[in-house]
Amino acid sequence: MDTERVEDAERVIVVDAANVVGSRPDGWWRDRAGAARRLLGELTGLRERLPDSARVVVVLEGAAKAAVDRRSERQEGLWVVLRGAGEPVLDDGEGAGLRVMLAGGSGDDAIVEVVAAAVAGGAVTVVTADRGLRARVEALGATTVGPSWLRNALG
Repeated sequence: MDTERVEDAERVIVVDAANVVGSRPDGWWRDRAGAARRLLGELTGLRERLPDSARVVVVLEGAAKAAVDRRSERQEGLWVVLRGAGEPVLDDGEGAGLRVMLAGGSGDDAIVEVVAAAVAGGAVTVVTADRGLRARVEALGATTVGPSWLRNALG
């Protein structure tokens, strides 16, 4: 899937952040929150190149949640919308921008939850190389692409 061809009126791209970050051996394991913060910065740029109707949802789990959780109490399940310079703003998920879900437990379970809620409204694509997660979301009607698709789209 090419980012210039995201034409579905309600396209949702769900990013398995742990899987995407882990796909590149750049020392991410020494600073999971920092690696997630870098990915969110890159995704903010990608979001700006997509049609307004497309939504990008990033699921963070474990230590990576600290990438956006520094200025507020930890509140599981809230959406964080990144706007402009990437300042985190707690939001209900209705605003435009990059949406980040802080998984309360398993990141995979949170991704399945996002897909189940979004698939009725239009096309959903999940970015992950996790075979088990791919099978779960494809059974719900989502399509899947690997982290290399996202890395290529990010440039």
